[in-house]
Amino acid sequence: MTTHDNSKQTFTCVEICAGAGGQAIGLELAGFSHLALVEIEKQYCSTLLLNRPNWNVINCDVKDFDGKKYKGIDLFAGGVPCPPFSKGGKQLGKDDERDLFPDALRLIAVIRPKAILLENVRGIFDDIFKNYRDYIRTTIESYGYNVYWELLNASDFGVPQLRPRAVLVGIQNELDAGFMFPKPNGKESTVGDVLYDLMVEKGWKKAKAWRRSAQSIAPTIVGGSKKHGGADLGPTRARKAWASLGVDGLGIADEAPEKGFEGVPRLTNKMVARIQGFPSSWSFFGKKTAVYRQIGNAFPPPVAEAVGQQIIACLTNNTKNDDPKLTD
Repeated sequence: MTTHDNSKQTFTCVEICAGAGGQAIGLELAGFSHLALVEIEKQYCSTLLLNRPNWNVINCDVKDFDGKKYKGIDLFAGGVPCPPFSKGGKQLGKDDERDLFPDALRLIAVIRPKAILLENVRGIFDDIFKNYRDYIRTTIESYGYNVYWELLNASDFGVPQLRPRAVLVGIQNELDAGFMFPKPNGKESTVGDVLYDLMVEKGWKKAKAWRRSAQSIAPTIVGGSKKHGGADLGPTRARKAWASLGVDGLGIADEAPEKGFEGVPRLTNKMVARIQGFPSSWSFFGKKTAVYRQIGNAFPPPVAEAVGQQIIACLTNNTKNDDPKLTD
């Protein structure tokens, strides 16, 4: 059997609802090259271009994106809005005007990618959405795909927070010999270990003691909405969980604790981004609250990378040897 070096292959991707790039970073690391990233928020687009000036970032409503020029790409991906399915909202599902699953289905029918990756909150697995999940599945299956849906926890992939996400993968029938979701990679990390270097960067004397008290994972980072007044780490229950880690969840700090700081520290946006799995080199455009929302609403890059790698493995195993992409 002929083997191929995946690093020499180019797997193409179009991503909708790209946000601040969490999923895009992971897919890039997995081996995908983005032909287009669609995002409605201008600040999010600015963040994407700040880090990847050569990316084709399209600032528009997904409803206005027809996708016709991208027919036959390897992967169609996206994190369609979560509020319609979130337990923190009214869970209106398909009756919520923010639900973009219909547009994702429309684009899949037009683009006919080899593979599909869509992610959402755990709430979409609730019983009240069973009929809607079945509709999404059967619609994609009618286009000629095998559909897999799984709940993945970010903490299983080295991200120091639980952050359960519902992940849907579709593979064209003729290319699928049995897609498998990634298994936990065994890279366990804690808030204290992951953030220690950032907590101590201004010489905080109690950073080591704080690290020892923060030896567990964080509650799920929440991004909130435009209606929410400012940046904080979530509702009362979440703030209690943060307090047990030695973190004040009532707000976001501008800087790390100073040398003589006394009390309970707050996280900076840089720290929150680290907990989400963003690389330290990734920058965000905008003011503090806007940046926090970009970070909080993201799909952790390490999870996207792990799923992307499995998709590439599936496509590679089922690609003919005479495919132009596989020639040196």
